[in-house]
Amino acid sequence: MENQASSKNTILNYGLYYGVVSVIFSLIMYALGKHLEQGIATSLIGFAIMITFIVLATKKFKFDNGGFMSWGQGVKIGMGVVLIGVIISAIYTYLFTSFIEPEFKNQIIEKSIVQWQDAGMSQDQIDLSKQMTEDYFYISLFGGMVIGGLVLGFIFSAITSAIMKHSEEETY
Repeated sequence: MENQASSKNTILNYGLYYGVVSVIFSLIMYALGKHLEQGIATSLIGFAIMITFIVLATKKFKFDNGGFMSWGQGVKIGMGVVLIGVIISAIYTYLFTSFIEPEFKNQIIEKSIVQWQDAGMSQDQIDLSKQMTEDYFYISLFGGMVIGGLVLGFIFSAITSAIMKHSEEETY
């Protein structure tokens, strides 16, 4: 492949789109009062958004590359898109928890206490869990976003790339 397409613009554009759509989805959930709930439906919508932008980006790259794309190129495109989108989402989450809804941390802790009580935890266990949640809230929130996003992004990118790959060797 002498005139191979650049993946940089595809990654930047679709990563930006993914991040913006994720932020809009989060704002909609907040407006509906569902920002504290992480149910199956919310997770599935988040997965669908991620998969959509991975697929769109890999299709765009493959088209720009004359119909050719290796598995590795597809994974690189998908992971780049997810990384940019997750960074945008993390920045939004920081702004959300700092300015839009500064009581978010306390709301999560209160909701967790009720769940811990319902699970039959002792008061000592609840106090310890509350302290750990307070101490590590932001580390676990942002770490979970980034690590979880990248792991899922890799899985979805690997599957998408395996389905969409097409090399010159396969043509002949």
